[in-house]
Amino acid sequence: MDFGRSDNIRVQAQLDRLAALSIPQGRFGLETITALMERLGYPHRRLPPVFHVAGTNGKGSVCAFLRAILEAEGKAVHVTTSPHLVRYNERIRLAGRLIEDDALADLLEEVLDEASGLGPSFFEVTIAAAFLAFSRVAADACVVEVGMGGRFDATNVLEAGVVAVSGIAALGLDHEQFLLRPERGTPKPPMARIAFEKAGIAKRGVPLLALDQVPEATSQIIVRAESVGTTLGLHGHDWSNKLERIDGEARHIYRDRMGELLLPLPSLKGPHQLRNAGLAVAMIRHQSRIQVSSEAIAAGLESAVWPGRMQLLADGPLTGGREVWIDGGHNASAGAALAKHWAKHWAQHWAQHRGEDKIHLILGMMSTKDPKAILEPLRRAAASITIVPLKDRDFHPPEAFGADIGAAPDLASAIAGLPPDGRKVVIAGSLYLVGEALELNGELPD
Repeated sequence: MDFGRSDNIRVQAQLDRLAALSIPQGRFGLETITALMERLGYPHRRLPPVFHVAGTNGKGSVCAFLRAILEAEGKAVHVTTSPHLVRYNERIRLAGRLIEDDALADLLEEVLDEASGLGPSFFEVTIAAAFLAFSRVAADACVVEVGMGGRFDATNVLEAGVVAVSGIAALGLDHEQFLLRPERGTPKPPMARIAFEKAGIAKRGVPLLALDQVPEATSQIIVRAESVGTTLGLHGHDWSNKLERIDGEARHIYRDRMGELLLPLPSLKGPHQLRNAGLAVAMIRHQSRIQVSSEAIAAGLESAVWPGRMQLLADGPLTGGREVWIDGGHNASAGAALAKHWAKHWAQHWAQHRGEDKIHLILGMMSTKDPKAILEPLRRAAASITIVPLKDRDFHPPEAFGADIGAAPDLASAIAGLPPDGRKVVIAGSLYLVGEALELNGELPD
């Protein structure tokens, strides 16, 4: 667990308190976060309209598109996402700007003091701090990313009165020890159970939009929407977005019952980002709390930024003049999406140049993740594979990835040890490794 570190003494003192909490990862149930909200004066009931996003992969990208679209409309937007890549401040964005150190120190101190005796988790304190800050700073909207699951996630303390729309991004297997734990009355098939947990954010009267999933997952989303009494908009049924050839040019077409939009391609890289952009557009168009123009939707898709996801690093201390890409994907679904991007990008090169344009792959993965999840989809694209440790965390050693795999003591050494062949470098496997790359290269997310 990355509790964060700060050069600000006051912030670090509160981060040290966070690190000392007895339940760092999370808990099952909303009793503690509800009690904490009560002690703080119910700030979660005094928020601007909330766009609430769950999912296994892509929910952060959906949040980035939502924020960009709303800001293109001229709205001030609060955002809370997780995890942070370099600084804890990234988890709380107030009216467009990351929370300042002094305000963060005061906020965390207040929440931790009020939480005395409750035994909250790291994430419960973080969400309480975010909602308290959001209730005190004027804004037009909030974008809230679910941390893990949905039904018992701390963000699900939100009530129907403040939520404008809910969304469910792509689903896959992750956090199985939490989300697939045995519980009476829950679905047995793994993907059905994952969908059951994620769809727990649905609320009566609040529109729910969802990407298309495997059938057993979609069925659970439909059941949840019907049981709480809300409208459900399914990708491919109630709305769609795809690339179509118009006059020989690929164009992004979005359609729903309200009409058709001709949109630009999303700024975020990778074919999977088209689906994430579509979900953001659908959420915007199926809610009624904030009016957003088609021009703002188009501008937001072109301007969205989401650090650490298929991001090209600037020329800096770490890259050493090489073209280095980073991506925080860490499960099988993310690995497949990453491989699809590079396979599409280089398909003709493999055929024409016999693999001369393959990548150098650098991986570091938490010990709780499947070491083959990222490696196997990308193996065909890799000219070399180097495994690196994750700082201050339990990680898979090189032998966990199989035979004929290279290793380096750290990220900088891994890049410095690559041959000067001009090939692109891809760093993946963990958001913690991505955060380290950004920090080493002097690119702090803002």
